[in-house]
Amino acid sequence: MARKNNHLTPLEQRAMYGLAGVYGVRMLGLFMILPVFALYATGLEHVTPTLVGLAIGIYGLTQAMFQIPLGMLSDRIGRKPVILGGLAVFAAGSALAGSTDDIHLIILGRALQGSGAVAAAVLAMVADLTRESVRTRVMAFIGLSIGVSFSVAMVAGPVVNQWIGVPGIFWLTAALALLAAAMVAFVIPNPARVTTHRDAELVAGYLGRVLGNGQLLRFDAGIFTLHLLLTANFVVVPLLLQQHFGIDTAAHWKVYLPVMLLGFVAMLPFIIIAEKHRHMKGVFTGAVGVLIVAELMMARLANHLPGLIIGLLVFFTAFNLLEASLPSLVSKEAPPDAKGTAMGIYSTAQFLGIFVGGALGGWVQQHFGIDGVFVFGALAALLWLGLAVTMREPRYLSSYLLHVGDCRADQAEALARRLAAVPGVAEAVVACDEGTAYLKVDRRRLDEEALLALTGS
Repeated sequence: MARKNNHLTPLEQRAMYGLAGVYGVRMLGLFMILPVFALYATGLEHVTPTLVGLAIGIYGLTQAMFQIPLGMLSDRIGRKPVILGGLAVFAAGSALAGSTDDIHLIILGRALQGSGAVAAAVLAMVADLTRESVRTRVMAFIGLSIGVSFSVAMVAGPVVNQWIGVPGIFWLTAALALLAAAMVAFVIPNPARVTTHRDAELVAGYLGRVLGNGQLLRFDAGIFTLHLLLTANFVVVPLLLQQHFGIDTAAHWKVYLPVMLLGFVAMLPFIIIAEKHRHMKGVFTGAVGVLIVAELMMARLANHLPGLIIGLLVFFTAFNLLEASLPSLVSKEAPPDAKGTAMGIYSTAQFLGIFVGGALGGWVQQHFGIDGVFVFGALAALLWLGLAVTMREPRYLSSYLLHVGDCRADQAEALARRLAAVPGVAEAVVACDEGTAYLKVDRRRLDEEALLALTGS
């Protein structure tokens, strides 16, 4: 009887831990700036809140601009040259930002950081180094490393800032990038061959199909808005904690740590309700509504420390829930062979949200004050809620990859029909050029043994 081999080989383990480390240390350096930069920037010459917000968010713009082109370039010239080049640019931008007290040069350095956009190439390399049967698990582990990096950075940023200051954090970020480059050069194995993987990479020919999907566009708008809110809030929250409540920067972690931990724990029951009990739309739209409440609470209670902390807790509970739910929704909705394209567009929207949140957050603070930033956030979330309530209840389907070996193009359609006839398989696409079948399955109904028997996996 056919069995699906879900055990990671030593090579796959090296790829998983190594590339998760590359992703994690890079994002750690970026995120550590978020809770401390607004305070540091107040001491720079010629600074304005608008320029502070632009410095915080500008890396999102260049990241959005370059990640897809660099991912495609890695298909042509190889993964490692693109990743190593991107990390070198990222390190150079970090060094520039750390060696100047000119806000304009810091903005340039942050833009260079974003230009070293290696995310797409890293995920493509993951796909090159893993089998279909374990790839989803490896991708999930890398996604977890990003979430952990964010949480650690929010707490570590104020502590590290006390020791080495914001310029030191930039230099530390450059050092972390060089460490990541060394891992790529000496730890990560070389792929046996480089090929396009439809589950992990953007395919230009699928752009029209993905951009014409209203459900996916709603999710893209959602991740754009979610990171707009996060970045705009952290243009002003550190200022509130220090200037209004007299909390020294080094002690800000005492606010962020319990808020992050309690926010994570509080969202877990809702994830279970959404996924296990299949109430995704209700939980999702409710969380967007909670974001509006959180932003209004912080606007109304900005001068009341317990109120601000409760507002942050409510915000991060909803943020964590939505951050975890949105990729799952994209995966459920995307065509089986276009998941990589859907996720590429989704990631681009996320980084654009970071840019707009920083730039507009700073501009709103300059013209309407700190309270105005939270009101702006509430209005943005209200627009998102209008999109969320019109979404369809998602299909509770999972992506499933099968190795089908060499096949001719004229055999692909017949094999896809046989796979789609297996109980629990909703859609099937066979890509003979990759030797892979891309499926959408209902895991509660899936006859996995019958499916694997068809391919001898």
